[in-house]
Amino acid sequence: MTPERTDPNPSQPLLEVKNLRCWFPIKKGVFARTVGWVRAVDGVDLTLRQGETLGIVGESGCGKSSLARSILRLNKPQNGEILLNGVNVLTLRKKALEQYRRDLQVVFQDPQASLNPRHTILDILTEGAIVHKRITKEERRAFATRLLKDVGLPESVLDRYPHEFSGGQRQRICIARALALDPKLLICDEAVSALDLSIRAQVLNLLEEIQEKRGISYLFITHDIGVVEHIADRIIVMYLGRVMESGPTVTVLSAPTHPYTQLLLSAVPRIGKRLPEEKDASDPISAAAAGTGCPFAPRCPRATDRCRQEAPALRPLAADPERASACHLTA
Repeated sequence: MTPERTDPNPSQPLLEVKNLRCWFPIKKGVFARTVGWVRAVDGVDLTLRQGETLGIVGESGCGKSSLARSILRLNKPQNGEILLNGVNVLTLRKKALEQYRRDLQVVFQDPQASLNPRHTILDILTEGAIVHKRITKEERRAFATRLLKDVGLPESVLDRYPHEFSGGQRQRICIARALALDPKLLICDEAVSALDLSIRAQVLNLLEEIQEKRGISYLFITHDIGVVEHIADRIIVMYLGRVMESGPTVTVLSAPTHPYTQLLLSAVPRIGKRLPEEKDASDPISAAAAGTGCPFAPRCPRATDRCRQEAPALRPLAADPERASACHLTA
């Protein structure tokens, strides 16, 4: 009972985000007047190809999760476009929107909080498929068993409850639930940050196996440079709602061009690496206080008057068109 789906056009990206802006009002006073805006997502552009993993990294509060929620249509953007196979999803309604809900699924950070403690694993894995009429109630057990096999869990877990499992097992169940609707794109929002290191590696390997088997695309959100280095084909670095740098993961992490990317990498502990004696210990400013210039200028050791007055555009590098940087001092 799987509904028909149109094949993606191989000549265009699976997902395109163009000049996306999602601001949240700051209200004060008895009459809740708007006195400012939190620029959670401020003019973001990105592309994601079929079967590719795009990593999104940055400090807490940089807008990574707000971007993901906007793509999922959980937040309402004020401006921009979100294109899935060339179709602007912000204009979708009713049946077309239901299809979009099937095509995009999410795995959250805390597997315990994202699973209903009163439902069995069988109910959790099959509820969405039944609602979207992918299966009948008679097919649910066989369907759930196949999903569990894909994530390395036995059929015997189907009649148990989420509290009976470890964190790693619960996250495997969350991944299986996300795969139930056969999505084209899986958004992983800090999907392994709550797990122990050994379990984290197992879940990352599982995600790679699923991608190879299904050809699914990942939008992988994390603050852990080591995780994105392991799993992502390309990377975008965000700061206060804007993209600071983007490009292939290997080249961005081995030779970063933006001062913010360099600051992030300097904080990553490495064996045999000596920490610099003087480090930028300043905290990021609030997204509500971002001025007209480069948002990183107050923390940047190379900032000029132009940086403080004029926000740099994200431009391709002359030496490598696959990479882009939002810095006036980068060629």
